[in-house]
Amino acid sequence: MDSSSLLYRAAREGKVATLRELLQQDTLILDRPFLINNNSFSETPLHVAAMLGHVDFVKEIISHKPELAKELDMWHSTPLHLAVANDHLETVKLLLSIIDHELLCVAWDEEGRNPLHLAAMRGRLDVLRELLKVAPEAAQVNLKGRSSGTILHICVRHNQFEAMKLLVDVIDDYQFVNAKDNYGMTVLHLAVANKQIETVKYLLTNSKIEVNAVNSNMFTALDILAQSQRSEKDFDIVESLRSYGASRTIDQPLSIKRPIIQAAKASLKIPHDHVHQIRKNQEDNSKGTSNPEYYWLAKKRESLMIVASLIATMAFQAGISPPGGLWEDNGSENIPHSAGESIISYYGNIYPYHAYLVTNTIGFAGSLSIILLLVTGLPFCRKFLMWILTIILWVTVTAMTITYLIAIVVTAPRHDFHSTPCHVITFLLIGWIIVMHVTMLLQAIHIVVKLFKWLRNLIIKRRE
Repeated sequence: MDSSSLLYRAAREGKVATLRELLQQDTLILDRPFLINNNSFSETPLHVAAMLGHVDFVKEIISHKPELAKELDMWHSTPLHLAVANDHLETVKLLLSIIDHELLCVAWDEEGRNPLHLAAMRGRLDVLRELLKVAPEAAQVNLKGRSSGTILHICVRHNQFEAMKLLVDVIDDYQFVNAKDNYGMTVLHLAVANKQIETVKYLLTNSKIEVNAVNSNMFTALDILAQSQRSEKDFDIVESLRSYGASRTIDQPLSIKRPIIQAAKASLKIPHDHVHQIRKNQEDNSKGTSNPEYYWLAKKRESLMIVASLIATMAFQAGISPPGGLWEDNGSENIPHSAGESIISYYGNIYPYHAYLVTNTIGFAGSLSIILLLVTGLPFCRKFLMWILTIILWVTVTAMTITYLIAIVVTAPRHDFHSTPCHVITFLLIGWIIVMHVTMLLQAIHIVVKLFKWLRNLIIKRRE
């Protein structure tokens, strides 16, 4: 086995004695390219020992050739990168004890990350504390290349809350916490987009974060939340943001919005018409969605869609399959009919059948109307329009109730009609009338209260 292979094996196993023997035999062994089986490797024995955490071996190499700490492997990583990534605290301390350790802390690997970035990304808190002691300025170095943003962006992307807390506590700087990535996103934008409630609350409470900062699309954190898919976490985030003065761009005063738009146009070279269209789209598509009332309306909208779809399915099925079924063949001269016609339309049941068709059609048309209005994307997050949809739903449900009653009347045997069917119809009618009257009474009270408040506010404004 040649000397390079022995050196590699010693580094892998952390055998300091073997290293010393090899150095006695060849004092220049650490200066030569690292060869294994005649294949050249860019990593040095120090890379191998640092990656595996062999502190004594690392110390021995540094004592003979400290310049190896600056060497890069095939991934452009220094030995410090590898020790940090594998959470070898003692090895990290040893590497930071050499001269020019500040340069090691700001060195980028192939992915554009320095050792502090790696420590934050992997949640190596003890290592991160040690790095911050000797080179806190390295934490303010941005990612390089394809990556973007700061070390705080890394913490949010990799859900490293404790690492982010440590960094904010050590570097309590306005520019640091409000730095943006290539898309103009602050860490607050990212935390809101990822629904990290704990991170959002911490940033608002313990840092100098700007709650109304805008990204490249001129979206604030609340705008980002409104654009994302809603979840149960959203209400808590909205409450937290609102309590610290957060607002949406469309809600901000003109004196604030104008410089924002001008700055965006100047930095991003966005045409004026396009900026105006962005503002208009925000107002049209999501006005009012940043307050808690929006989520109540959104849930009610989803409930209406589900109920309307179910009613449409029932009404369609009732229309093509009426009570009594359909004739399967053509009739004779005594009972003229055609295959596919309704059976109950004969034998003196023509008027109940017509009533059945009318009420079922009203229910079907009403449910389709609700579905159509909801799918068109009209601004049905307004309470007034939502009430209109609710009224349509009342009419639809009432029509389907009458359809059900007619079906019972038509299909019930004559000798049994005044017993079970009659009782079912009576109780159903009474129950339905009570429900409708209570609902209408509650709605009437609500409208009267709203009208009273509106008149009171109008009188107060006029007096002022």
